[in-house]
Order: sequence, then structure tokens, then C-alpha cells
Amino acid sequence: MSLIETTRHEGIVTLELNRPEKRNALSAALIEAMHGSLDALESDDTMRVLIIAGRGPCFCAGMDLRGVLDDAEAMGGMLRRLATATGRIRQLAVPTIARIHGAAIGGGCGLAAVTDFAVTHPEAKLGYPEVTLGVCPAVVAPWLIRKIGAGPARAMLLQGGTVTGEAALAMGLVDALHEPNDLTEQTVAMAAKLATGGRDAIAVTKQWLNALDGSLDPEMLERGAEHSARIIAGDEAQARLRPLYGG
Repeated sequence: MSLIETTRHEGIVTLELNRPEKRNALSAALIEAMHGSLDALESDDTMRVLIIAGRGPCFCAGMDLRGVLDDAEAMGGMLRRLATATGRIRQLAVPTIARIHGAAIGGGCGLAAVTDFAVTHPEAKLGYPEVTLGVCPAVVAPWLIRKIGAGPARAMLLQGGTVTGEAALAMGLVDALHEPNDLTEQTVAMAAKLATGGRDAIAVTKQWLNALDGSLDPEMLERGAEHSARIIAGDEAQARLRPLYGG
């Protein structure tokens, strides 16, 4: 079973996280599979829009630290690869949409923030509970700031927890709400509309927007991963995370 499944229809590519039994939690293997898919998508001249989604009960339950909690080096590498993956998604030359059902937590909500658009349903749960777990949300913070602004992002990250899809729309974290049964159809309709734009015009516009808001800074990604890895390896985070991972 592939951890990432991609489908194509008339220039619209859907990339689905395919670890439903773990609620699409971001393991090292899943992150590497995402990089493999991005390798192909970055050179796909037929792609006009990318939809990122998840199979199973929810979009993405966040980071899966099982197997790396006791290995600071592996954990740091995993966080760096996630940070790099978000940068690659941001720099794709086509519009990107996160289609969120069920929940998008932590790193999963980071995927929602890094895409150009995010759509969900009113009862979905989105958020960043990292501080409650003794973890620093440094990898996702830059994208959230760019999505909803520095003040709202500060409040959201320091409080932790989750919000409903309806509240996420009000704060600008998502761009549209649809009923669960209509979510896929409506996301495809949005993608089809975006696909009518000029490919070169969109590519250059995205590149310029990324330059203007600082999204092209690789040091930002590296520093975020380093901050997160250092805090996760500390006693506070270890004490809070171990019960969750059977430690």
C-alpha cells in the first residue's frame, strides 16, 4: 500500500495521505512518500491545480512520533523533512487546495495553512495543541502567520487546542465551508475554476507573492525544525508525550 495516492483528472491532481488506520498521522515514512510525490509533481507540466486530502476518517491527525521519541537525531531529521515538504508545497507553480474533513491537527493543520486555499465543513476540528503537549509549533508557525496574521496566530498557538471549521472560516484559516457530503464536489469545482487561469500568469504571480511574504526563506524552515526538535527532546515534552506513545 502506498502512503500517498495521486489521481489526475483534466489537469486537477489530488494527492491523498493514505494512512487511514493512523488517521493519516505524519510518520517519517509518510513524509518521505510526500517528498517522492512532490518530485514528480514539480515537473508535471499537465498539472493545473493540486488538491491535498486524506483518506479515512480525517485529513491528518498531526505528527506521529512513534519510533523517534527516544532518538533525537531521527526526530530532528523528520521535522526538517516535514518543514522542507511544506516549503515545496508553497513553491509549487500551480494553485493548491487543502480539502479537510474530520480533523486537521498540528502538522496536519500546517498543511492547511501552507496551501493557497483550504476548504472544510462546519464541524471539522482544526488547530495546534502542541503547547498543551509540551511541544513547540515552530514548523507550522510561519505558515499560520502568513495565513491569518501575526496577532491571531500568536493567540492560536499560545492557547493551543482546536477550533471548529466554522470558527476557522471566521479567522481566515480556511477559505470556504461545505457540508461533508458536498466537500469533494465543491473542492473539485473550485479547482476547475482555478484551472481556467493562465498557467504562466499564475506561476509568476505565486512566485512573486512568495517573495513578497518571505515564503522563499529556507533558513526559516530550518530554524523552525530545530526549535521543535530541541523542545520535543526536552524533559517536559518527553513526560507529556510518552503516555501517548506507550512509553
